[in-house]
Amino acid sequence: MGTSERLRSVAHDDRDRQFNHIVGNSLALESVLAEVQRVAPTDSTVLVLGETGTGKELIAHAIHNLSPRCGHPFVKLNCAAIPFDLLKSELFGYEKGAFTGAVTQKVGRFEMADTGTLFLDEIGDLPLALQPKLLRVLQEQEFERLGGGGTHHINVRLVAATHRDVDDMVARNEFRSDLYYRLNVFPVLVPPLRERREDIRQLVSHFVEVFARRMGKHIPKISQTTMNAFIAYDWPGNVRELQNLMERAVIRSDNGVLPNPLPAPQGNTKPSVAPPSTLRDHEAALILETIRVAGGMIGGPQGAAARLGLKRTTLVSKMKRLGIYRPRYQRLIGESNKGSEVPI
Repeated sequence: MGTSERLRSVAHDDRDRQFNHIVGNSLALESVLAEVQRVAPTDSTVLVLGETGTGKELIAHAIHNLSPRCGHPFVKLNCAAIPFDLLKSELFGYEKGAFTGAVTQKVGRFEMADTGTLFLDEIGDLPLALQPKLLRVLQEQEFERLGGGGTHHINVRLVAATHRDVDDMVARNEFRSDLYYRLNVFPVLVPPLRERREDIRQLVSHFVEVFARRMGKHIPKISQTTMNAFIAYDWPGNVRELQNLMERAVIRSDNGVLPNPLPAPQGNTKPSVAPPSTLRDHEAALILETIRVAGGMIGGPQGAAARLGLKRTTLVSKMKRLGIYRPRYQRLIGESNKGSEVPI
């Protein structure tokens, strides 16, 4: 293995450690991971937004893994999965004798996460009655257990996530605006799978390999017809749906052939997504629009690369691959330079 190959291998291993289980290298995903790298070293509260199944918990893990708190506790709680009457004790704990059945002291998630990170998933489902208590903990870094008189001081970094439109919830008085502003210090929007179709091939291969190894099967190749069907599918359940369907497909595979687990189209229903041939156009359009907003600048703190969360060399490489030339984007921003057709 040459020096350049070893460097690429080391870089790939570092990325795997930093972004454990996050698969893909699309422009949309790379932009998200760049945001994660920006905010992780701070102690700022992060609100991870995105549809169900997009991998918001993996993003929260990545923030923790890249932060100075890595090696300290990473504690998670799904606010939608705990009944209202138990959620308060899950968050803050209780003292022995606080209520009937409290025969021992219970430590809550905030206390468990002390010096580390607490991930509150589905924060949009947090009951209104508990929201002032959460706001106080975020502002003061202190709380009381149920049935206790003492104040407990903690040092916790909060990462929250939701698939809900919290702006709309605030407008309808279903979520406290002061808590929302405290949570929304640094929002990270995780794109749905239909907006990062370049990653589908890699995700399919990853999950098929994982499940085939787990089940003792050998699937050497996925037919192009099946892969094209995966790329064209809308994936309403996002990466979670893809993962579950790949597990089903591996279970049903025979003789090394992966069957297509997607539901058969109903009637003459047309696909609701663009064909794979337009994926390059989608990525190119995003880059061109960013260059336009940046006034034609590629590098620099206000350039297109910085706005996309990419290194300048990475953006230039993508532009070469997509055939984006200087005259093309200069016409876009209204310039008349008629320079050479050499990729930038």
